[in-house]
Amino acid sequence: MNFTYLVKCRDGTLYCGWTNCLEKRLEAHNSGKGAKYTKSRRPVELVYWEEFDTKEEAMRREAAVKRLTRKEKEELIKGWKRKGD
Repeated sequence: MNFTYLVKCRDGTLYCGWTNCLEKRLEAHNSGKGAKYTKSRRPVELVYWEEFDTKEEAMRREAAVKRLTRKEKEELIKGWKRKGD
């Protein structure tokens, strides 16, 4: 399984990425071994994810999410949280 995800950083910014293991990737971000962007913005909190069968699908979705405005990303998160309730 592959995932596109959003984490909220300590400073309130959002970071989007993709991975094949959410748990390990979140640990990497929070230990300072994830992305350069999140290294100085720890801790991060997982706020959104989508599952995909292939790495290519997850990477395509990551690129699409990165093009969204902050407001659009926040709406995505809000809508996703409502589905999970």
